[in-house]
Amino acid sequence: MKRLTILGSTGSVGRNALDIVSRHRNHFKVSVLTAGSNVTLLEKQIKTFSPEVVALADEEAAKELKKRLGKRHAPSLQILSGQKGVLEAAAYKESDFVLSAIVGSAGLPPTLSAIRAGKTIGLANKESLVMAGDIVMEASKKYGGSILPVDSEHSAIFQCIEGRNKSDLRRIILTASGGPFADRSLHELHNITPEDALKHPRWKMGKKISIDSATLMNKGLEVIEAHFLFDLPSEKIDVLIHPQSIVHSMVEFLDRSYIAQLSTPDMKGPIAYALTYPERLEDVISGLELDTVESLTFRKPDLACFPCLSYAYMALEAGGTMPSVLNAANEVAVNAFLKGMISFPSIPLVIKKTMDQHTLVSETGLDVILESDKWARKKTREIIGSLRS
Repeated sequence: MKRLTILGSTGSVGRNALDIVSRHRNHFKVSVLTAGSNVTLLEKQIKTFSPEVVALADEEAAKELKKRLGKRHAPSLQILSGQKGVLEAAAYKESDFVLSAIVGSAGLPPTLSAIRAGKTIGLANKESLVMAGDIVMEASKKYGGSILPVDSEHSAIFQCIEGRNKSDLRRIILTASGGPFADRSLHELHNITPEDALKHPRWKMGKKISIDSATLMNKGLEVIEAHFLFDLPSEKIDVLIHPQSIVHSMVEFLDRSYIAQLSTPDMKGPIAYALTYPERLEDVISGLELDTVESLTFRKPDLACFPCLSYAYMALEAGGTMPSVLNAANEVAVNAFLKGMISFPSIPLVIKKTMDQHTLVSETGLDVILESDKWARKKTREIIGSLRS
């Protein structure tokens, strides 16, 4: 029985993972759960899965959880709080597998904590590799852990290239649904509301990743993630818009043949594959009835309408602190859009302005990366303020 730590258990990926666990109790034991501040949902998860350790990043939320549970309901449960508590939970020695599903840059420190504890990581937090890819991959080698991709696209690539010679690869192709505005022209993007942008046509996701999908920044972050996961240069990583979201990604080999991974669009598929690798669970998602699939279409992304993807390639080529700056600027810009502070087209605008004003540092350690993240957040807020004044 595999003992699990789920970092970000109240988020979309965390909830899907726990749904898989609930249907396969003979395969898994939940040892650790962590969340940001969602006390109500975490309390329900504790009562359902009986973990040994939980951690809340919000210290006041942790106090509220202790009050709600009391010793009578959870006498042996260890409740940790703050960033220090989340880091301790991530490295819990009794766990075999850590699902890193915290959204955004907050997921980097606990992911590193788990890696340094020698854990096998199911990586759904792409920001860990975007911000500190070299550091994360080097730590994985040093401490003997392994990293299994959980994003549907990277899981698809992982499945396509497994057991094959890397030298036979011509390129990998990450597919993107295109989000809710894939067929809109540039002038049609100006009056988009947050509610519009959150209506993803294929996937059920959290708010931040839904906006990233709408701007194509999510695909840009995935390009950077793929670079580190598969040790490929940017020129061997392409993106195609695939509105049906049936082909989750594909690989082209030197002889011009392709291998693709197909399934219905459901995050439970790649989550379950990471949880059980190299084995597979039966009937994790609904079956794909190929005879009912009328067409599978692919086209190049429109970078004039959705320049965030090109900015991600620029950040990857620049290297050093630039990917961290890209990620931080995007997080601040998306948050501002969700709050109605800026328009949808202003998201890429403020990201590019922040990148343009950054002085690149090529040789980076974790402290330098975190400092660049801090700088970028402050600068992006200043740029947003100037747009509103």
